[in-house]
Amino acid sequence: MKFLPFILFTVLTNAAAQLMLKQGMTTLGPISFAGVNPAVKILAIVFSPWVFFGLLTFVISMASHLYVLSKVDLSFAYPFLSLAYVVVAVFAYFVFREDLNALRIAGIAFICVGTVLIAQSGRVHAEPSATNPNQNLQTSELVR
Repeated sequence: MKFLPFILFTVLTNAAAQLMLKQGMTTLGPISFAGVNPAVKILAIVFSPWVFFGLLTFVISMASHLYVLSKVDLSFAYPFLSLAYVVVAVFAYFVFREDLNALRIAGIAFICVGTVLIAQSGRVHAEPSATNPNQNLQTSELVR
């Protein structure tokens, strides 16, 4: 669990980026390329403040994710990104007044349970030990 804070940072920055992008696109309104040069329109979208900072936050999230991938198994780290859906769904409910019905809540519960199960099975990459160069440490061994 040594790298869990980095994984959660990745999740939170990913979710924050989604929320910023939604706010930016809500502010800009529906996209129409009618009568406008598409390149100019795309640049206007990318450089609008909420969208720009959302994209920048995605870059930070990706850098964090790359660091995590250098330390833990992909099959351990990647499922945690599903928690970003949980964060986005809850914030979208409160901030954007989006629907959060019983089926979505059930889905969120399944995501949370699945992530906890995956967290219990985690492995990290480790420097090979002198006695067994092919050995990887278990997450539980790193906590000690």
